[in-house]
Amino acid sequence: MVHPKKRLGQHFLTDPSIAERIVSSLEVVPEDAVVEIGPGKGILTQFLMKKDIRLIPVEIDRESVAYLLKKWPALEEEMLEADILKLNWSEELPESMHIIGNFPYNISSQIFFKVLENKDQVNRVVCMLQKEVALRLVSPPGSKAYGILSVLLQAFFDISYLFSVKPGSFFPPPKVQSGVIILERNKRAKLDCDEKLFFSVVKQTFNHRRKTIRNSLKTKLLNLDTDSILLTKRPEQLTVSEFVELTKLVQPA
Repeated sequence: MVHPKKRLGQHFLTDPSIAERIVSSLEVVPEDAVVEIGPGKGILTQFLMKKDIRLIPVEIDRESVAYLLKKWPALEEEMLEADILKLNWSEELPESMHIIGNFPYNISSQIFFKVLENKDQVNRVVCMLQKEVALRLVSPPGSKAYGILSVLLQAFFDISYLFSVKPGSFFPPPKVQSGVIILERNKRAKLDCDEKLFFSVVKQTFNHRRKTIRNSLKTKLLNLDTDSILLTKRPEQLTVSEFVELTKLVQPA
């Protein structure tokens, strides 16, 4: 028996029809590598096991690992008993992979930052997370929900909201609604600017989101005399492409 652990943010999905819908949203082809983050009691795993794929479950909870291996001994070769945030993705995970999972709400943002760090390995992500966070990630410029992760993820992924899941579909039920989203790696191999600086500019402007760009970037702007209209806006008004242009104003020629 696997008991949900509060310290791990575990809320086990109990509705198999929702699980099947999540797995079918991944759209894999034979021999694809799929990393399942936090399989728990295996409600997604049971449907993934029916597919002709290389499945790599990553589970931090020893109790869950024992349960999964007892149920599906064939998983033993690929099972990683590990913290997904501490794994070295480039060395320990496939160089080309899809990701699926019911992400623990308390670490979902950290998982996405790992996805960004290793974006060239990740083709597609289908995941369930807190609905509020899911909506933030798909929000367009101009929306109040548009923020740091919205910009950074949308720079490299096309993101769509798939469907919502009520608390009653979990044990124990979370206090919030959940949402399922899909991220598809776009064709942008790299940004037309310094990527580290791009990340820094996005974070700094949103950390002062009530200020104009010019005021929030005073310590970074080299080209303060520019009359660029970008500097008169607030961060939530800028598209990914405009953030790239803004980064070019900041970086040395």
